Formats: sequence, structure tokens, C-alpha cells
Amino acid sequence: MFHGTTILCIRKDGHTVLAGDGQVTVDKAILKGNVKKVRRLADGHILAGFAGSTSDAFTLFERFEGKLKECQNQLPRACVELAKDWRADKFLRRLEAMLIVASKDNCFILSGAGDVLEPEHGIAAIGSGGSYALAAARALAEHSTLNARQIAEHALRIAADICVYTNHNLSFEEL
Repeated sequence: MFHGTTILCIRKDGHTVLAGDGQVTVDKAILKGNVKKVRRLADGHILAGFAGSTSDAFTLFERFEGKLKECQNQLPRACVELAKDWRADKFLRRLEAMLIVASKDNCFILSGAGDVLEPEHGIAAIGSGGSYALAAARALAEHSTLNARQIAEHALRIAADICVYTNHNLSFEEL
């Protein structure tokens, strides 16, 4: 089983940032430290990041892009349609990954259990270090004047200092 992901979404003051670390781990070994787990979709208007199996995540990215096209880039609708397929399709049900997808207006966490969750406070996180990053980001957002990018960077660095499956090789996408 692959481990080693932290993906964080911050929406603040009209800006959306999706950030991720670069570590892929199998059992107790780090396989790679510079994987880019966040990307732009829908001609750059949607951000997406994954946690879990890399090949499963690429399958989900492709399916999600298809849903975005079908739904004319309406993010909430595309999320619900992907979740319905993910839950019902025998092949998709076996995929071991989660997604965070975001636009200027929304952020959602998608899972194979059929979850389409819009997080509170404009902050969402998934992956091995997700809880650490989420806690740090919420504290920073509430008790500092940092912008969305700065919050994401500091929170992921804190998560990387705590979680052995998260590293300091960070990548960012912003809207």
C-alpha cells in the first residue's frame, strides 16, 4: 500500500490555494520525494489534488475531467456525478484514493464511499498528514494575517515536521 501524501486546500479573501507534499512511501521506505500531487483541470479553472494510490488517482483525475466536461465545468454538479459513479461502478469502487477539488468559489473532498464534502472554514485536507495540516491551517487562518498561500505553506511544513509520510517538497496551484 502506498502512503505519503498531504494535500491542503485554503480558500481565503477570494484566493484558492491547493498544496501538496511530494512523498510517496511504500511500507517503511520512501520511493520518491518529488511527486506533484496537485494540478489544474478544466483549462486551469479547477484545482485537484490526490491522496492514495497514484495510478488510482490518475484514473480519478481522468474521470473527473470527463464529468467536468459533461457538467460544463460546474464543480458541485461534477463532484456529485463522479461520486455517484465511484460508488456504483465495480471498477471505480476498488480505487484507493481521495481527491480534493477546488475552484474560486468551492472546495470539495471526494471519496470512494460516495462522500462529497464541502469543508467548514474554507480549509480542507486529506492524506496521511492531513489532520496535522488541517489543524495548523485552521489555527493560522484564525490567529494570523497570513494570506492563503502563506497559510498553506506554513501548515504543510508543520505537517511535514510531524508526519513521517509527509515531506517538505511542496507544490502549489493557485486561483
